[in-house]
Amino acid sequence: MIKVVRGNPTPEELAAALAVVRARAVTAAAEPSGAETPRDAWSDPSRIAAARLPQPGPTAWGRTYWPS
Repeated sequence: MIKVVRGNPTPEELAAALAVVRARAVTAAAEPSGAETPRDAWSDPSRIAAARLPQPGPTAWGRTYWPS
């Protein structure tokens, strides 16, 4: 059950919100329960750890996080 606790939505706003909730529920039901969410490549820590350390120098601080 969904209940509006604050405000006065128009029928169109309420229909849009319910459509989003239903679409999310259908998507969640279609996913296997034991499925692991894949990691995005940019957030994978091994991408940064695999690179060699930056060489010392005046601009080394800029290369400490994003390897070139």
